[in-house]
Parts: sequence; structure tokens; C-alpha cells
Amino acid sequence: MMRHEVYITTNEVKVDGKVLSHNENGSALLTELYRAHVGDYPKFFKMDTLSKLGFVASELLLQAEGAPRFEPREDRAVVFFNRSASLQADTAYQETIQDPNNFYPSPAAFVYTLPNIVTGEIAIRNKYFGETSFIVMEHCDESIMARELQNAFLDPMTQSILGGWLDCTDENHFEANLFLVEKSHVPCSEVSCQQLNESTNNN
Repeated sequence: MMRHEVYITTNEVKVDGKVLSHNENGSALLTELYRAHVGDYPKFFKMDTLSKLGFVASELLLQAEGAPRFEPREDRAVVFFNRSASLQADTAYQETIQDPNNFYPSPAAFVYTLPNIVTGEIAIRNKYFGETSFIVMEHCDESIMARELQNAFLDPMTQSILGGWLDCTDENHFEANLFLVEKSHVPCSEVSCQQLNESTNNN
């Protein structure tokens, strides 16, 4: 069954349905959440916005779970979905190679031009050795998400998944709806895909 859920947009944060107070909005909100609730992973400041969002959301989620952290485990997978892939990092990288007279490819931006970098960050941080995947689709589709979560559970080692919707188009337009789900139940989320699609379309 679903045990915990975190929902973050550019101006709202909820942990298990309870509003988490904050002062900032947009990308500054992610830094505020990091400083207030994590603070021990300096690599955060080098991440692109998608990775910052996934990192902070996963930290809040795992803190809500309250289980022992940073112990090797093969029974947990990380499965994320979105529709923008790594657009924000792609755009930032493109800007470094756009001008042929000022052509300076940025390795710091290039490293984040794959959306699954964030699943790797979370898996490494928490020593998860189960499946990690990031699936890009045209829009939030509950049936596809449920199917892919079910597929992940076909691995007999996988007993739980840290998964959900994680989308970012730029530093001030993003949403995360992450959850922990057990093998016995694999819903998309208590926050409907309709709500997420409307949020994205309005940004």
C-alpha cells in the first residue's frame, strides 16, 4: 500500500497531505527546503533544477517514512515519470554552444542533460540497488504509470518503490508528486494526473 507522499510545486509543499510552511517560491523554495530539512549534501548546489526537486522531494518523503537511512538495500526501486525530460538542463547547455564565436560547452550543464541523473542521485545517496528508471511521456497518464510500477514489481527482489511524477520546464515552473508504494498496491497517486496536467499547462 502507499505509505507516504510528498507534493511540491513552485509555491506549495505538502508532506502526507499536511502543508509545510515556507517563505520562498520557485527555485529559491528548493534551496530553502534543502537548508531547513537536509543540509548535509553540498552537491545539491551543483544540481540542475530537476535534480534539486527530486532530491528535496525524496528527502522529505524518506524522512516521513522514518526508516533507517543509508543502508544498502536491493528491495527498493526508484521509478519517475515526466513529460519534459531534462528540458531545463538541455536549454542551459544549448546556450553554451549556441554562438559559434563564443563556443564553450559546459560540462557542468551537460552532465544533467539526461532525466535519469536524478534517479541515480537518489539511489547513490540512499544506497538503493534496485531498478532505477525515468520514463518520459506526452502527459501524466495514470494507466501507464501504474503499468510501469507493476512491471518494476515483477523483479522478485523489489518490495517497494520510491516513485511518481517529477517535471520541470525551468527554474520557476516545476512539480513533484512522489510516493512510497508497497508491492501489494501500485496506484499512480492521490493527487490525480488531471491536476498535474492542469498545473503544467497553466505554467
